[in-house]
Amino acid sequence: MLMIRLARFGAKKKPTYRVVVIEKERARDSRAVEIVGTYNPVAQPAQVTLKHERIAHWLKSGAQPSDTVARLLKSNPAA
Repeated sequence: MLMIRLARFGAKKKPTYRVVVIEKERARDSRAVEIVGTYNPVAQPAQVTLKHERIAHWLKSGAQPSDTVARLLKSNPAA
């Protein structure tokens, strides 16, 4: 089953995240099927960039968003 979730990148104590489509059983930072956005919680205010049309495609294909990604999608609707 495919999931849309966060993969951690960045330096120690300065995390940045990629929003990725990945198999549910894979490790957090494993190779993803597709990168569909980024999230930087350290920036003031937090920066979120999402490819809404690709996320919609994966959601229609049966991918499930994680709780955090669902919250990011809700707070950053497609324009």
